[in-house]
Amino acid sequence: VQLQASGGGLVQAGGSQRLSCAVSGSITGIKTMEWYRQAPGKEREWVASILPNGSVNYADSVKGRFTASRDRAKKTMYFQMNSLEPEDTAVYYCLINTVWKMYWGQGTLVTVSS
Repeated sequence: VQLQASGGGLVQAGGSQRLSCAVSGSITGIKTMEWYRQAPGKEREWVASILPNGSVNYADSVKGRFTASRDRAKKTMYFQMNSLEPEDTAVYYCLINTVWKMYWGQGTLVTVSS
C-alpha cells in the first residue's frame, strides 16, 4: 500500500491550492483519514481528520479556509486550501489510520509567498 501526495507548489498569499493523496493498493479497517503539516523548523502538526461518517474536524488555524474530502471510488483524499497565508507554508502529509497501522504519504511542499 502506498499513499501518493501531490498538488504542492508556490502560491501567493490569498490564493488557493488543492492537494491530492491517491491510495494504491487496498486498505481495510480505516478509522480516519487525516492531513498533517510540518513547517520549516517546527514539529509536524495535525490539521484535519475525516471521520468514518464523513464528517471532518479541523485545527483552529485552518478552520473556515481549508476543506478535506475523500472520493472512495477514486481512492483519493483531497485538501482544498483557500485564503492561504505565509504561515501555511509547510510540507503537507496525508495519513490513513487503520485499526492495524498508520499509512503516511511522502509529503508535498506548499510555499505561500507574501
